[in-house]
Amino acid sequence: MDLKAYFEEKRGLGVLATADAKGPVDAAVYSRPHVLEADQVAFIMPDRLTHQNLQSNPHAAYLFREDGHGYKGVRLFLTRLREEQNSDLLQSLRRGPYAGEKGTEEDPRFLVLFRVDSVLPLIGSGSPEEG
Repeated sequence: MDLKAYFEEKRGLGVLATADAKGPVDAAVYSRPHVLEADQVAFIMPDRLTHQNLQSNPHAAYLFREDGHGYKGVRLFLTRLREEQNSDLLQSLRRGPYAGEKGTEEDPRFLVLFRVDSVLPLIGSGSPEEG
């Protein structure tokens, strides 16, 4: 699957799920990922629970449901590679202001890069596509 083309064309709702080293899980609404390479995506995030969980457990899952009727979309299984704080790359990838957020624009932001381990359809087991 060409993730770059997919996420440029589709609109919908995304949820990023993480867990800390002890296992408690968190899920948070996130916009579409930035696709950097065929097997690499990135999310811009503040230093909240999702980001904190990734410090002790590099694994995450991203669920994306396309707008419209039915249940079309994808699930990405991810492994954190690295992160950058308030970098030039982060600034170049921003899609706009962080609308509706509490806090100020000066709050630290992190560009967290992930390897895409596999891609599954939103519904059903499908056959995993390696990232």
